[in-house]
Amino acid sequence: MTGGRPRAVLVTGSTSGIGRATAVALAWTGFSVVVHGRDRVRGERVCREVREAGGEATLLLADLADAEQTRDLAERATAVTGGIDVLVNNAFEPGVHAPSADTSTADFDRRFAVNVRAPFILTTALAPAMAERGEGVVVNVSMAAASKGVAGIALTSATKAALEALTRSWVAEYGPRGVRVNTVSPGVVLTPANAHLVEQMRAFASKTPARRPGQAQEVANVIAFLVSPAASYVFGATIAVDGGMLAV
Repeated sequence: MTGGRPRAVLVTGSTSGIGRATAVALAWTGFSVVVHGRDRVRGERVCREVREAGGEATLLLADLADAEQTRDLAERATAVTGGIDVLVNNAFEPGVHAPSADTSTADFDRRFAVNVRAPFILTTALAPAMAERGEGVVVNVSMAAASKGVAGIALTSATKAALEALTRSWVAEYGPRGVRVNTVSPGVVLTPANAHLVEQMRAFASKTPARRPGQAQEVANVIAFLVSPAASYVFGATIAVDGGMLAV
């Protein structure tokens, strides 16, 4: 509880995949969850799952490629909860797997808008209030390719590397006032968004020490740990949840 109300979390991109698993995992620990996405039907389904897990749920729709909608999301999330205690910057625009020379300006702008600008807007809108209260958590969801060169996804990798840089800067800025900022870096994780690539992903993941792809719940478990008091001394970390991909 915070000031007599349940602790509140905004999980962006939480109508599917890692975001959905995170929203439900945090509901089990008593959070009031702001579910975010662009699809009302999927969002309402996740809200039902959150409530079944014992949490309160509010669905807010917004296109994070639009800066004004992103700012409005932060304001609405604060208004409906009384204050956001935890922000999980999970929403992700993967774009198209293609040679760098084939990347359009529109694709470039949208990927940076969703993957970098939106977390920047949301964090700078919400973290100052956390700092005033003397506590709060921001978790940025990156990807293993932010640290490993992979042909065909140069732009996406660059956006996630930028997000990891923001983690380090924000923990320097907000950490001394009680706001913990960390990154989770998934590797090959099966989600509905990549269901059409299951065989390719299994083949790629078979080369890691884990020898299999990860599940969204396995990433959500790490996010839930970072949000919890058990991680009270974890500041500015990037935690790989990649089956050992980056280790070998």
